[in-house]
Amino acid sequence: MPDDAAAAARAAAEEESAFSHAPVDPDGTAAYGDHPDQVIDFYAPRTTEPGPSPLVVVLHGGAWRAPYDRRHITPFAAFLARRGFAVANVEYRRGGAAPDGEGEAAVAGRWPETFDDVAAALDALPALVGEVLPQADARRTVITGHSAGGHLALWAAARHVLPADAPWRTDRPAPLRGVVALAPIADFAVAGKLNVCGGAALQLLGGVEEFDVRRPYADPALLLPTGIATTLVQGRADVDVPQAVAESYTEAAAKAGEVVGLTLLEDVGHFPLIDPAADACAVVVEEIAQLAW
Repeated sequence: MPDDAAAAARAAAEEESAFSHAPVDPDGTAAYGDHPDQVIDFYAPRTTEPGPSPLVVVLHGGAWRAPYDRRHITPFAAFLARRGFAVANVEYRRGGAAPDGEGEAAVAGRWPETFDDVAAALDALPALVGEVLPQADARRTVITGHSAGGHLALWAAARHVLPADAPWRTDRPAPLRGVVALAPIADFAVAGKLNVCGGAALQLLGGVEEFDVRRPYADPALLLPTGIATTLVQGRADVDVPQAVAESYTEAAAKAGEVVGLTLLEDVGHFPLIDPAADACAVVVEEIAQLAW
């Protein structure tokens, strides 16, 4: 089998495995807005340890496109809960459907609604955690996200370094233990050159006409340094969001005077990072634990 064919076959098998798990219902759900997508699912920690548990905020991927919602990452959220974490699985508004309404035919993201929602969810989270998930220790919060969700995790941790006129800017860093971004779309310029997810980053920002204007408000590679502990976990065999995207972000961080961790996993593609059946998922949990505990 040619190398490209073998890579495609492995990627397909990894995706099939990740999506083979039945969705896991949450222990509670709370709204942070009026739109049906403005909700957060909560998973209580499955632990016998006394005292509150660290909180992991999960932002799902799917190229910011409507067909992919938070349900596909619920097995990963439940896996984190079984490892003793309290979990908040955030939904947000994604791009609307194109005429055929399937897969990459759907538009990636909504401007500014996708960013409005992530900012609003994080701002509402402390109060919602107190109401719905008292087992969680919000003082020990780590944000993680996969693919497009990895981008949103990095962005959420960088709101204090957004341009001064950004509506989502905060006046101080978020009270986070850290960020663990999983195969994130972390550099929009490199992602564009590689046509990651069918040009999703370009679509997210509204197309060619708006890309350069909006990029300073949205591209994590331009929002550095954050001063928040950050680790990227990336499969070397990822054909969806290639390793070069993560490497470009870490290089940008270094130029900005910040050290960002980059854990590269051999023979691992895009989806094992959120697949409870994969060894890579255990590595992800360990990276989260190193920041949270």
